[in-house]
Amino acid sequence: MESTKIFPDIQKGIAELCAQQPLLLPITDAIHKQGGISYLVGGAVRDLLLSLPIKDMDIEVHGMSLEALETVLKHYGPVSEVGKSFGVLKVYGTSFDFSLPRRDSAGRKPQVTIQDLSLEDALRRRDLTMNAMALDMHTRCLYDPFDGLSDLHAKRLRSPDSSFFAQDPLRFFRVMQFIGRFEMNPDEELTRICSSMDISDVSRERIEMEFEKLLLKSRRPSLGIRWLAKIKRLHEVLSELDRTRGVEQEKKWHPEGDVFEHTMQSLDAAADEVSYLPELSDSEKLMVMYAVLCHDLGKVATTKVIDGRLRSFGHDVQGVTCARSFMRRITRNNDLIDGVIMLVRYHHAPRTFIDQGAHPSAYKRLAFKMNGKATLTHLSLVAQADVRGRNPQGHAPVPRGGEDLFLKKAHDLGVAYGAEQPLLTGKNFLDVIKPGPELGKMVKRAYELQLAQLISDKEKLKKLVLVLLQGKNKK
Repeated sequence: MESTKIFPDIQKGIAELCAQQPLLLPITDAIHKQGGISYLVGGAVRDLLLSLPIKDMDIEVHGMSLEALETVLKHYGPVSEVGKSFGVLKVYGTSFDFSLPRRDSAGRKPQVTIQDLSLEDALRRRDLTMNAMALDMHTRCLYDPFDGLSDLHAKRLRSPDSSFFAQDPLRFFRVMQFIGRFEMNPDEELTRICSSMDISDVSRERIEMEFEKLLLKSRRPSLGIRWLAKIKRLHEVLSELDRTRGVEQEKKWHPEGDVFEHTMQSLDAAADEVSYLPELSDSEKLMVMYAVLCHDLGKVATTKVIDGRLRSFGHDVQGVTCARSFMRRITRNNDLIDGVIMLVRYHHAPRTFIDQGAHPSAYKRLAFKMNGKATLTHLSLVAQADVRGRNPQGHAPVPRGGEDLFLKKAHDLGVAYGAEQPLLTGKNFLDVIKPGPELGKMVKRAYELQLAQLISDKEKLKKLVLVLLQGKNKK
């Protein structure tokens, strides 16, 4: 099989990779001395060629038995045998796996057979040509039997072998997220396969992982979802979102088109918005992205013509039910679901607050209503994405606007990242009331007054509560 010497900038990337992983070169050199050949394979090669950061690496070893490979690896630390039955070994403390060539049977729980395949046959079994390249760690030569490098340059997704691709339905969802992440297009053959392959047996957990990659690693995640609609599979995967197609909106407020178009533009805007807040965790970013996907699902049931205009009164409330159904199809993470629901329910609040000059107490009460599931910072990101998803000239969202006044106000009031802490607890009232239901009501009333009247003094708040209590008792 022909190989290609890699050009200098990729050589630099390899050198940096080896510097970051100090055991990588010594181990692969030791494998070479024992007669084996170590190939960096899969996504790591692709990302090297794209100058993208690499987190995990797969090293496929040819010309050695599993036992001989394990003997070599044990010289460099304890070896994990968790994947040994699949021909996979790992040295603890490293971020790369060593594997032997293998054959996987079709189906949800494939039977794995370790087999001495040729490099080309091993690469043929991979999902896409861009992932079917191998880098010899000793000679630094790139093996590309299926022209994956050309496909990368052409932004084309293509399978090395259609018969193998169709055996694993998870690859359907991998294509979806690769379209968004790399802004590439499937060729005709891959489109044909994905249009008809059975995906009913893919577990929710595996689907969730692919959606996470789409939403967290894409500049334009909408491309993956638009592709689902294009090949007429969106209704199977995200039926609530599919029903937004063709739901028209009032052009004065939404010149971009129907609810689906608005949602897709808003989703890409959200990917941009979260990138400006590096302090957000991946789980927070994911919650915002899902919330934007779900924020207008309620319009399907609420959109009506009123006084000659399209209106969707109450779609934020209706959207809670839709969002819950949508999210449960993808994940079992109840914290994520609860956060998304909160953001959907109140996604109109930021604009309403600014337009109506809301009192500071309204911000504090809203932060409390979020119930610790989400924050006003998250809500502001959803609202900003909503505003930006209104471009009538194309599919890209409109550019970012000026300062986010809602978020600035939330910061000024100290509630951008969570609700204000109560000044008083039950202990503060034990001198005037015994433990019990009435004490709980008193503490609750104290917090309501604290937020409503912007009280920051404990003694002042306690006195006010007691005065109100006495007045109530006199009545």
